[in-house]
Amino acid sequence: MSDEAQQTRREELARGLASVRRRLDDAARACGRDPSDVGLLTVTKYFPASDAVLLYELGCRTFGESREQEAHAKIEEFRAEVPDPTVQWHMIGRLQRNKARAVARWAHTVHSVDSARLAGALSNGVTAAIDAGDRTASLRVLLQVSLDGDPQRGGVPADGLDALADAVAAADGLELAGLMGVPPLGADVDASFEVLAQLGERLRQQHPEARELSAGMSGDLEHAVRHRSTCVRVGTGVLGSRPLA
Repeated sequence: MSDEAQQTRREELARGLASVRRRLDDAARACGRDPSDVGLLTVTKYFPASDAVLLYELGCRTFGESREQEAHAKIEEFRAEVPDPTVQWHMIGRLQRNKARAVARWAHTVHSVDSARLAGALSNGVTAAIDAGDRTASLRVLLQVSLDGDPQRGGVPADGLDALADAVAAADGLELAGLMGVPPLGADVDASFEVLAQLGERLRQQHPEARELSAGMSGDLEHAVRHRSTCVRVGTGVLGSRPLA
């Protein structure tokens, strides 16, 4: 990328980032929340490592990815240019058990755990990664809750949440951090986020450490903030339309 093109892209990202941060601040204040209570997870899936580097230079320290193979290559490229161990990479997409060992090498947090078998695979992966020197800390885990009961969309049904939370909390190398949810297509987003918030409150009664609520994206972040989200996952709002393959 030429210097001119890089500067143009930096300016685009700066505008997108400033716009989303204003939206988050306004949304938090509108419902009486401290804006600092809502974290921004910048979703860089499908975008190049060079964008992540520019976002880092603009102050971002947490990035979201959804495909292990893409993420692994991107993180290696990013770290070659930005050797900052404080940068966090989050896995936000559906995760197959056969990818758990690889994800455990680089992920700070996984947002999409929806079964005890996947939790077990991640636990084994964390142990192996620590033994190999690829990580030193436990893996933060969010439980993805199904808000429509459709297993094809991912997520544990609400009636299976307690058992899964207990399994994650007891697993070696995993830290139960909270819940993640995505409103079903065509659903009332406020009603969906309120269900998620209520499930989060119920979870904290048994697991007080599980305080995070990962909810909201570019199109509905204001609704999510109103319903107590502590982490919004924003890609398009910051980076623009997904690049062509």
